[in-house]
Amino acid sequence: MIDRRLILTTPVPPFRGRGLKIIEMDLLTPEFGLFFWTLLAFLTVFFILRKFAWKPILNMLGEREKGIADSIATAERVKSEMSQLKAENEKLLAQAREERTAMLKDAKETRDRIVGEAKDQAKVEANKIIIDAQAQITQQKNAALTEVKNEIGSLALEVAEKILRKQLNSADGQETYMKMLAEDIKLN
Repeated sequence: MIDRRLILTTPVPPFRGRGLKIIEMDLLTPEFGLFFWTLLAFLTVFFILRKFAWKPILNMLGEREKGIADSIATAERVKSEMSQLKAENEKLLAQAREERTAMLKDAKETRDRIVGEAKDQAKVEANKIIIDAQAQITQQKNAALTEVKNEIGSLALEVAEKILRKQLNSADGQETYMKMLAEDIKLN
C-alpha cells in the first residue's frame, strides 16, 4: 500500500538544528491557497486562449468542417455522375450490341441474296451454254449429215459414171442404155 503523504526532504536551516524535516501533504483534500492559485492560473490561461487562440481555432475547425462537407458533397456528386455514366455506358453497349446484331443479320441476308442471285445467274448461264452447245451440236450434226449426203451423192455419181462408162464402152451397151432412157421419158 502506498502512503498518501508526500515526504519532502530538505536540509533544516542551521539555526533550527540539524536533520531532515518531513512535510505531510494530503493530495485528496487540497488547501484553499492551492485551489485559488490553480484556479487563477487556469482562468488566466483560459482568457488568454479565448482572446487570442479560440477564434482562429474555431475558424480553422469551421473551415475544416466546411472542407470535409464539401469533399463529401463532391464525392456524392462524383458517385452519382459515375453511376449515371455507367448507366449510359451500359445503354450504349446494349445499343451497340443491337446494331451489331442488326448489321450481322443484314450482312447475312445480303450474302444469302447475293449467293442466291449468283446461283440463279449461274443456272441461267449454264442453261444458255447447254442450249448453245445443243444448237451447235445439232448444227454440226446437220452439217456433217449434209456433207456425208454430198459425199455419198458424189461417190454414187462416180460409181454410176464408172459403171456407165464400162457399159457404154461397147456399142450394144449404148443402144440398150438409150432405149431405157427413152422409156423412162415416155413414162414421165
